[in-house]
Amino acid sequence: MLYQGDAIRVEVQDGGIALLTLDLKDEAINKLSSSVIGELSLAVDALEAESGLKGLIVASAKDVFIVGADITEFHAMFAKDEAFLVDMNTRIHALFNRIEDLPFPTVTALNGLALGGGCELSLTTDFRVMAETAQIGLPETKLGIVPGWGGCVRLPRLIGADNAIEWIAGGSQNDAETAFKVGAVDDVVPQEKLMAAARDILDKANAGDFDYRARRTEKGSPLKLNAVEQMMAFETAKGYVAGKAGPHYPAPIEAIRVIQKGAGEGRERAQAIEAQAFAKLAKTDVCYNLVGLFMNDQAVKKKAKQYEKSAGTVAQAAVLGAGIMGGGIAYQSAYKGTPILMKDIKPEAIELGLKEARKLLTKQLERGKLSQTKLAEVLSNIRPTLSYGDFDHVDLVVEAVVENPKIKSAVLAEVEANVSEETILASNTSTISIDRLAADLKRPENFCGMHFFNPVHRMPLVEVIRGARTSDAAVAATVAYARQMGKTPIVVNDCPGFLVNRVLFPYFGGFSGLVEHGVDFERADKIMERFGWPMGPAYLLDVVGIDTAVHASEVMAEGFPDRMAHEGKSAIQIMLDNQRLGQKNGKGFYAYEEDKKGKPKKVHDDEAHRLVAEVVRETRELSDDEVIARMMVPLCMETVRCLEDGIVGSPAEADMALIYGIGFPPFRGGALRYIDAMGVAEFVAVAERLADELGALYAPTVRLREMAASGERFYPDASDR
Repeated sequence: MLYQGDAIRVEVQDGGIALLTLDLKDEAINKLSSSVIGELSLAVDALEAESGLKGLIVASAKDVFIVGADITEFHAMFAKDEAFLVDMNTRIHALFNRIEDLPFPTVTALNGLALGGGCELSLTTDFRVMAETAQIGLPETKLGIVPGWGGCVRLPRLIGADNAIEWIAGGSQNDAETAFKVGAVDDVVPQEKLMAAARDILDKANAGDFDYRARRTEKGSPLKLNAVEQMMAFETAKGYVAGKAGPHYPAPIEAIRVIQKGAGEGRERAQAIEAQAFAKLAKTDVCYNLVGLFMNDQAVKKKAKQYEKSAGTVAQAAVLGAGIMGGGIAYQSAYKGTPILMKDIKPEAIELGLKEARKLLTKQLERGKLSQTKLAEVLSNIRPTLSYGDFDHVDLVVEAVVENPKIKSAVLAEVEANVSEETILASNTSTISIDRLAADLKRPENFCGMHFFNPVHRMPLVEVIRGARTSDAAVAATVAYARQMGKTPIVVNDCPGFLVNRVLFPYFGGFSGLVEHGVDFERADKIMERFGWPMGPAYLLDVVGIDTAVHASEVMAEGFPDRMAHEGKSAIQIMLDNQRLGQKNGKGFYAYEEDKKGKPKKVHDDEAHRLVAEVVRETRELSDDEVIARMMVPLCMETVRCLEDGIVGSPAEADMALIYGIGFPPFRGGALRYIDAMGVAEFVAVAERLADELGALYAPTVRLREMAASGERFYPDASDR
């Protein structure tokens, strides 16, 4: 044994081949924490000191290779100054260069995920062999930074500037076939043949069949592009990526600049350019929030996994109601491998649900995302029915009928009589109290809410709503089923609107108030889209459906009359009164035309503006910042109330629900991180000023005022900045 640490061991095999194995103690995965980097340096010391070595294989004893750097260290690390970060990366560059310069051929055996720093470590070796099921990539731009340990330097020299820009700017994970095609890896083999393939490459390199020194020269030299080729590659890419990334995400464009600036340089100079860019981006609010988002996502997934441990198996599901929503749920369940019965009382509704599933599958087929065989398999997993005949073997039923408490209660009582005593019932309601729906059930402990967001196949969030009598077993099974469907479940407690809609409707309340004060709704949309929302409030209402929004706002007003009741007609009600339902009937705040792809495209509509003018009470001159405050403060304030009321269990879950459920701008980190970024005291001051003028919707809670006075934050790490 040449070296033995808690994460790395190095041993010499027959023929003088060293095997460096990554095997982080007491962890299911390998990650490059600062302590692991320290061990890697000692392992390289041992390799450099050993004479007679003929080669090195870098491998993993885990199911993954290396998932990347230890992101839990990022916030504390990035709180230090730029000079510290440049020095840190420069030292890691020097270590990686030592691996690249070892006096014998080297190869990495990629058995599983090789992401971020794991991918960059593999790029230091002369060759890479990859298991058929492994994936490789540099996802750093998704965290608001660029690859900082040589990814922007070595990858373009290996696979070409165009391919490297696509990988790095997109932050994608790439399969073995793709990696081999572009030249990122030298061979792809079945998992069981990986080590033999790695050894074979070293034998051929030592025999002179493979020129590993030429490979090193290529990786350490300037890119082979003339001035015109460079301009074509980089300037074209910048325009395309800027359009994709948008103005709020600087990292993808910065990554292209780093590759471009380093293109004409040798290894060390190009690495210095990369280190400077990394340090600059690591200090931005966008990076801070995206790293926080990653941490929150991990916390939410960890909580869901804890529920899964105690969950019963959901091997057969059913959905009641076969419209667009029911069809979407059936598609998602079947696509992810859980067979589902789709029941309705009308044959034409069944056909509508199947049509929705077929439409989604056909799109996947056209994009090359699935085969004809897989399409047939998914469709066979959806069994339409007009009766409860086969419901005795169903483990979980999702009720997705019309959003009407009487109809839902009747349907739930009916299905309860036709399933086993262990079957879990879940209502896909967006607003109706779970306790109210449970009132007539014989087994309320087996009942909870399972709120999907539309469109089901795209929206990652599922709210799992616990009623007063819902059992832990029912929650656990529903969480497990949501995870089987590829969704992110967040468990919330029962209240009008649950978490997401309860928070969204004060935002719409702020919008209604703006319109009443003469703010043009198209201007409000543009301001909030520039702020980072995927669509402004008027456009979002059209997409949600004006009738749906009015119904939900009535539920909110009944539940929280002090701040959500509305005197007189709102602009939203005016739209409904004039049968302008939004996208569903082609006219709302906007009119809708079909674009070339057959999708609805919004256009200005004079009639909508004329109607909205009826609700304007007085015209005020409001700045863009005032418009933002009047929209965001009610949304953030209601999120605070949901946390204080115990509707949601943690700031992480609250923020992730808003990002996954309503498209809260990810680079802002969520409503509670947004308050932290502003400063709790500053937020409270703004809220109090608006509450004096506009009422209870804006009023800070007693607890939030206490937090402001004591300097508390929702995320303690925010105070380190």
